[in-house]
Amino acid sequence: MSKLNEINGWLQENLPRLVAEHGVPGAAVAVTVGDDVAEAAAGVLNKNTGVETTTDSVFQIGSITKVWTATLAMQLVDEGLLDLDSPVRTYLPEFRIADEDAAARITVRQLLNHTAGFEGDLFTDTGRGDDCVEKYVATLHDTPQLFGPGEMFSYNNAGYVVLGRVVEVLRGKPYDDCLREHLFAPLGLTHAAADAYEAIMHRAAVGHLTPDEEAGPQVAPVWALVRSNAPAGSVLAMSARDLLKFARMHLKNGDGVLSEAGAEAMKQVQVKVPDLALMGDAWGLGWELFHYPQGTVIGHDGGTIGQNAFLRLVPEHGVAIALLTNGGKTIDLYEAVFRHVLRELTGVELPAMPEPAAEPAPLDGKRFTGVYVSSVGERVVTQDEDGRIWVELVPKGIMAELSPESAGRTELVAWRDDTLVAAEPVHGIHMPHAFVGDDGDGRALFLHTGRADRRVAP
Repeated sequence: MSKLNEINGWLQENLPRLVAEHGVPGAAVAVTVGDDVAEAAAGVLNKNTGVETTTDSVFQIGSITKVWTATLAMQLVDEGLLDLDSPVRTYLPEFRIADEDAAARITVRQLLNHTAGFEGDLFTDTGRGDDCVEKYVATLHDTPQLFGPGEMFSYNNAGYVVLGRVVEVLRGKPYDDCLREHLFAPLGLTHAAADAYEAIMHRAAVGHLTPDEEAGPQVAPVWALVRSNAPAGSVLAMSARDLLKFARMHLKNGDGVLSEAGAEAMKQVQVKVPDLALMGDAWGLGWELFHYPQGTVIGHDGGTIGQNAFLRLVPEHGVAIALLTNGGKTIDLYEAVFRHVLRELTGVELPAMPEPAAEPAPLDGKRFTGVYVSSVGERVVTQDEDGRIWVELVPKGIMAELSPESAGRTELVAWRDDTLVAAEPVHGIHMPHAFVGDDGDGRALFLHTGRADRRVAP
């Protein structure tokens, strides 16, 4: 407990300074070692109201929700109601995407490990009723297939909504009720909300966006993404302490909420991830996996409209850390907090974020240049007469509405093998761009930034 006391003292002393330094309106942190917890909070939940952030404040956890959805699915496996290697249509005969052959072959496991292969960044609003997830799945009938099921990793929000619908069908109740009855209740959560109506009963954070660096983070125009994406992470909110109750259950091999075999299976490598630095090097069943020289870390991050959350577990040491934020330079805050806590409690050293070389090596643009497209953006990669590589992003659909400032032209420079990085940082990050596959003529088939955008033109 003495080491955790030291961490608690460090958090109390440093979190207010770090929040101010990185322009984060408010943040809450919780750290657990075994059953002991240290927690701290700093800043405000809403810059318009000045309401102070406390340790019982609830923030949206975004895509960390996917691990909760995966856990609900694994509970069904425990009960013999779900087979991971059965086609999705075994449970959802109505499941349709544009590629009929792929729709018939995609398995539940491929939804869990992001290898289903269909376009995933679809945020269709199908209302606020309990049938919104069912209606959402019905909208996927013309969704394009990017690659064959199981061939590679591509982060897939839509796939997790389909998984949430499988849970609904097998439980016979809406996704939110599945969360409450099968996870909130057995975990004893006291500060968790499956929707906005529950969140308002707590001290709730609002998101902040930064359209103007000089003005700093400003209150976002809406509180949450659409309810139809709930299983992928659009609305679930909780305190850092309650998030750690979920993490501790996984550290304790399911702890009666999930079988030991199920909890262990979720942590096993299912698919390798391209070298993107900001993500793990592999994915399990829900969990992101980081294999560092000093030990294995599992976790997930989440982002909604102006809110970002970070969760890391080090099973070997029984340690978990949660950071919840509501805007500003959240990656910088994450690095400062997690680098110190992981080093002190586990000896794990977070690798440095990508940095371009002072004099990057020249590149042959043939492999990289082309037009790469997804439902939320078009990236055009070109090489100029001086040999410099450029990527121009044109956001589409919901991203054009939520993040118009992401449009622009960025130089890419050599970093590692087929992964290039942005020469200039955005929000403090030199964003990695991995070029994956081969068209037989040396050109990449995909530009991978966590999602695989397919090349559509040379």
